[in-house]
Amino acid sequence: MSSSNETSESQRAHDQNQFLTFVLGKETLAIGILSIKEIIEYGQPTEVPMMPTFIRGVINLRGAVVPVLDLAARLNKSSAAVTKKTCIVIIEAEIAGERQVIGIIVDAVNEVLEIATGEIEAAPAFGTSIRTDYIAGLGKVNGRFVIILEMNRILSLEDAALLGLTTSAAA
Repeated sequence: MSSSNETSESQRAHDQNQFLTFVLGKETLAIGILSIKEIIEYGQPTEVPMMPTFIRGVINLRGAVVPVLDLAARLNKSSAAVTKKTCIVIIEAEIAGERQVIGIIVDAVNEVLEIATGEIEAAPAFGTSIRTDYIAGLGKVNGRFVIILEMNRILSLEDAALLGLTTSAAA
């Protein structure tokens, strides 16, 4: 049994170093694959009144209502026009202590990359166009840096409350 446990631990460690890379504007960003549930073709979300500007609406994903956010708008960037490559990445994030399914709009999905732990640097204190608390690290890939996002921090508690994702108000 210990060999199957070792295999499972080895597989989990391997998965933790794999990241889905995608394009947002002119930047290449990444998310750890363990938080990704699926990638779907872009479909116009149903708008919900009184939502922050970065919340594009909701979609019906096999009977479940899934909020969709425009990641570019959330990161204070201008949103690109929707193209054939635009898609929605369905992720599972921990918000206010609960696991929630959320869709994020990205301009295009690139590939899954394996980045060794030693090739991931801490988020810089300055010099990026993204808030540093949204960055899990900078992965070195082929002589360039890929910004690895911390998806659990992209939505604040206030945003989660607006979406109705929290069961009780934050104290």
